[in-house]
Amino acid sequence: LVSARSRRSRTEVSLREEDISLILHLSRKLFLMQPALLELEAPICICGDTHGQFYDLLRLFEMAGFPPERNYLFLGDYVDRAKQGIETIVLLLCYRLKFQGTFFLLRGNHECNHLNRIYGFFDECKRRYSVKLWLTFGDCFNCMPLAAIVEEKIFCVHGGLSPELDSFRQIVDVERPLEIPDD
Repeated sequence: LVSARSRRSRTEVSLREEDISLILHLSRKLFLMQPALLELEAPICICGDTHGQFYDLLRLFEMAGFPPERNYLFLGDYVDRAKQGIETIVLLLCYRLKFQGTFFLLRGNHECNHLNRIYGFFDECKRRYSVKLWLTFGDCFNCMPLAAIVEEKIFCVHGGLSPELDSFRQIVDVERPLEIPDD
């Protein structure tokens, strides 16, 4: 995937469906071994929405440093809106698997089937691979951590806080896999 840097922007990267499925299976397993609330140390580069902008993600790494040169926390929304959600999330999952102590991913609101079915990821998976692969992505997304605290000072989450949240312990206690409610 990283070798795509030398290609023209927006060129799709050919990946085997079996390889993607294996990466999703291993990632799901790793996510379930982690708490829903990660406790991380600085220094760490905190990054927001990538929304399938694969070549922008590669540029970010070129500018800030590729893992493991720099530690990363991504806050979610890896898919939808752009054409290369598959490359984007697969690269991030590979880094998560390879650099387990320095590269972290949180779940965003687009990491759920009812939303990414509408905003493009379903169509991308169906066009390039299969509906079954899209469902496998959904199974993996349902296991992702929800929030992180850096150095016991910086609270990181994709979208915001629920008015029902009284303590961080409630996040720790969230059982996964977890589907995001429609409302």
